[in-house]
Amino acid sequence: MANLLEVKNIETYYDLVYAIRGASFSVEEGNITAILGNNGAGKSTILKTIMGLIEDQPDKGIIEYEGKPIQHKDTDVIVRQGIAYVPEGREVFEELTVNEHLLMGAYTRKDPSGVKQDIEKVYEYFPALKQRANQWAGTLSGGEQQMLAIGRGLMLKPTLLILDEPSLGLSPILVKEIFSIIKEINAQGTTILLVEQNANMALSVSSTGLILENGRFVMKGKSKDLLQDKDVKEFYLGIKSETSAKGFQRWKRKKAWR
Repeated sequence: MANLLEVKNIETYYDLVYAIRGASFSVEEGNITAILGNNGAGKSTILKTIMGLIEDQPDKGIIEYEGKPIQHKDTDVIVRQGIAYVPEGREVFEELTVNEHLLMGAYTRKDPSGVKQDIEKVYEYFPALKQRANQWAGTLSGGEQQMLAIGRGLMLKPTLLILDEPSLGLSPILVKEIFSIIKEINAQGTTILLVEQNANMALSVSSTGLILENGRFVMKGKSKDLLQDKDVKEFYLGIKSETSAKGFQRWKRKKAWR
């Protein structure tokens, strides 16, 4: 498979902070690629840089989509090329109905019959939304709003779907449901770039994983390999090895002696 998106050595300043420091990665067509990292690592900044949401950024580097540069293009232009972005925090409009949100997601399209079919497809992914088609988005639960945000992105009929923290604030049951649907969306042919703090879930559904720290990628590889990596287990999955556990106990005793 060819690379659908290529990010080459980008540097981004955000709020006068050097947020991304020479980051490079690619997203292979047909796959799910996951970017992991702690709060403040720069994950959302990378996505906003790709989408043209940070003025005059990246400061350096190249972003190519389908082999063509898109850095410094207007967000509207980037969206029309087939990239849908589901932001962190959902950002639904409280006084628009579910159905109005889905229609808004299709604003670039000129095929009314296809739009109608895709609304029904979104309702197949998210049956709870169909029951609330005429309900204001502000009255939905957090999980339903996340479903709506993803559904709105799908209405673009994107080639690449970018998801920023889709599990944020959701219960474990809803997280499993959302990630199951993400896998299904990918199986239906949509390439996905996923930013997520739930490392275990992200690596479980993705083909490729990248770990970002302080604006730099410090580890890249197949997700199944990262799931077995000792450092990833310890620092991102919360699974302590026997060695690290003993080291932690020694550290605790040393602190107690002071």
